[in-house]
Amino acid sequence: MKTHIAASAFAVLTSAAFAQDVSETIPDAVSKVSPALSAYTTDTIIGNEWTNEAMSPRDRALVTFAALMTRHETENLDSYVTLALDAGVTPAELSETITHLAFYTGLGNATAAAQAAAPVFDARGVTPDSLPGAEVEFLPLNQEAEDAREELVSGLYSDVSIGVVDNTREILFRDLWLRPDLEPRDRSLVTVAALIAAGQPEQMTFHLNRAMDNGLTQEEAGAMLSHLAFYAGWPKVFSAMPVAKEVFESRAE
Repeated sequence: MKTHIAASAFAVLTSAAFAQDVSETIPDAVSKVSPALSAYTTDTIIGNEWTNEAMSPRDRALVTFAALMTRHETENLDSYVTLALDAGVTPAELSETITHLAFYTGLGNATAAAQAAAPVFDARGVTPDSLPGAEVEFLPLNQEAEDAREELVSGLYSDVSIGVVDNTREILFRDLWLRPDLEPRDRSLVTVAALIAAGQPEQMTFHLNRAMDNGLTQEEAGAMLSHLAFYAGWPKVFSAMPVAKEVFESRAE
């Protein structure tokens, strides 16, 4: 069902109207100061990358928002909030993405992203009581996977910082990751995007494997790397490429 929805959304969102939405994320100053960059943006990024069917516009918008939030690029972030909403990301999903990435990119980045999103939410009539609160009915816990993760982390680091070990277990994997208003696949998607954008590929192995366990395909993961090259920079993506290659090869065995 999700595949059908994504395909239908792509047919709608690669229209001229959506291309215009993406174009509106680019400030007028770009064409005034760097005509060459303006041309690359229009022809390559908007005209080619955003319309590549290897990843849906909805996922591209969510990944881009996650990357820019991670990089604290907040000056124009409201336009990407608008883009994500127009691409089919729900207000609840954006709210949960901000909450989730607070733990992976830092509270300051999440606070700044909330400040950028607030005027857009206000303009669209999105109220706090329509968004996920602190108390939710958690998704089921994969006990076997959690036990394996806990054994590894506890075994390695309980004598370094028991606080980190305990909070990782209780706040992240028995709370945050079980919140239902952002699908596990999408939590993994924004987490991997954030790790790439932050230049932390050493953390990717676990999370990319988890993303693929949660339904992200290898084609989509490869498309995410290609997309993020434009928003996080080629060096960060090339630092992530060996990790992705290793994960893909290990899963093919």
